[in-house]
Amino acid sequence: MKFSELKIQKNILRALREAGYEQPTPIQQRAIPLVLAGRDVLGCAQTGTGKTCAFSVPIIQRLSGEKGKPGVIRALILTPTRELALQIYENVCQYARYTACTAAVIYGGVSQVPQVEAIGRGADILIATPGRLWDLMGQNVVKLNKVECFVLDEADRMLDMGFFPDVKRIVKCLPAKRQTLLFSATIPTEIAALADSMLRDPEHIAVTPSAKPVDKIEQKVYFAERAEKRELLATVIRQSNVHQTLVFTRTKHGADRVARDLNRAGIKARSIHGDKTQNQRQRALSEFKACKIAVLVATDIAARGIDISELPLVINFDLPNVPETYVHRIGRTGRAGQEGTAISFCDKSERPYLKDIEKLIGKSIPVAGEIPHQETTPAPAPRETAQRRTTNNRTRRKQVSENASAEAVAAEAAAEKAAKQKARKAKAEAKRPARREKAAQVQAEQKAKAAAPRAKRAASGGRGRRGDPYARYEKNEPRVDAHTPSRAYALSDEAAERIRKKVEAALAARAAGAVATAPAQEEKKKAPARRHHRRTRK
Repeated sequence: MKFSELKIQKNILRALREAGYEQPTPIQQRAIPLVLAGRDVLGCAQTGTGKTCAFSVPIIQRLSGEKGKPGVIRALILTPTRELALQIYENVCQYARYTACTAAVIYGGVSQVPQVEAIGRGADILIATPGRLWDLMGQNVVKLNKVECFVLDEADRMLDMGFFPDVKRIVKCLPAKRQTLLFSATIPTEIAALADSMLRDPEHIAVTPSAKPVDKIEQKVYFAERAEKRELLATVIRQSNVHQTLVFTRTKHGADRVARDLNRAGIKARSIHGDKTQNQRQRALSEFKACKIAVLVATDIAARGIDISELPLVINFDLPNVPETYVHRIGRTGRAGQEGTAISFCDKSERPYLKDIEKLIGKSIPVAGEIPHQETTPAPAPRETAQRRTTNNRTRRKQVSENASAEAVAAEAAAEKAAKQKARKAKAEAKRPARREKAAQVQAEQKAKAAAPRAKRAASGGRGRRGDPYARYEKNEPRVDAHTPSRAYALSDEAAERIRKKVEAALAARAAGAVATAPAQEEKKKAPARRHHRRTRK
């Protein structure tokens, strides 16, 4: 079948051809005619099967063929993550490039100003995440009273991320008369209940059984303890010899740590998770798509909606505790019928998760084999020292643990950890007396250093800080203190007589001057009073 057989307009067919679409996928073949007919749809299909095209192309065709008020939101597509919202927006713009339909996207983590401006310019189709949409609805920036078609994409992911309360509030603001499309990879009880409340006589589409992985994905598992996973990851990536690898961890901190370890090992990697800014996430994703970095380490926020064409390898560094999440993770590879490989690392604590995953997918995941490791040293010689014998015994224990079961590996790792702790404690006990002796020596040096100035002042005979200021003079040497008048000056009799005469002459001159100026000053004081008297008489 071809897209032209689905009664799609020529201008949209042209855009699809330019985007590289040749034949519709099964879900596109079944969903596009139903959406064009205005029916409600409940679609269950695994990720990577072409759901975005299945609902966006018929919506674009319906809106472009019907006249509506310019700038009014007529279709709403609600998605759980920012990355998926951006991806759907790019696809919608690609499909509608030769039509009159316009689109806008809003999501959190960035400034709302450009998003509000885009809405103000007018958009027929709005792609949004629940949090930012509800925020802008509260500001009266977004109005949904004219929505004709509502799409809830990745509904099970909405449930996992706790967005269902926001979704229900948003649905209450939509017109009762509308077309509703709900797509999900799994249909748990909560999703089924939501579908019953939202959809009217829906058409059910199930392209593949719920949450079944693509058969072309080759799945493997390594049984390795957490301490062995870091080295194993770098080894597997090097041996796989692929251009792109997507690694999943359970926590944000774990994603950052794994990315740092890979960079130290010479493998260029970046991490992406919820604590990263939107710009950082987009930059890391774009660099990964452009093959500028070899490995992208992500949490489950990137498990859905990230369309990376021809991704050859996905590695689960940590197994997810939700079996459906495993399906979405490995679904990043093997998209659209292509082949891919998914490798998982499983430690003892993750064995129950592995059983749940195998129960969900309906088959056992084959074991990849022995963990790659370095060659160990041969058996010890009879005359070797006790220290070398201990080292070789540790090496042999590590070799046995790598080839044993997960339980044996856990027991061996616990024993080795206890031995290391005991050795560290003994080493600390041995160093304790030396540390005390060194501390006492440092304390004695500080005391001696503090006592040195006091001893110096005592030796100089001074009681204060400066001591005797005349200690530098000889006993019979004449001393002159210019700053203390009470001190006696050591001068000759002739010099003393000359100074006395000069002082007496200066005092006599001063007294004579004072007597001469007295009458003039008295006359000056009387002058203002006379002038005042003349003014009064006039």
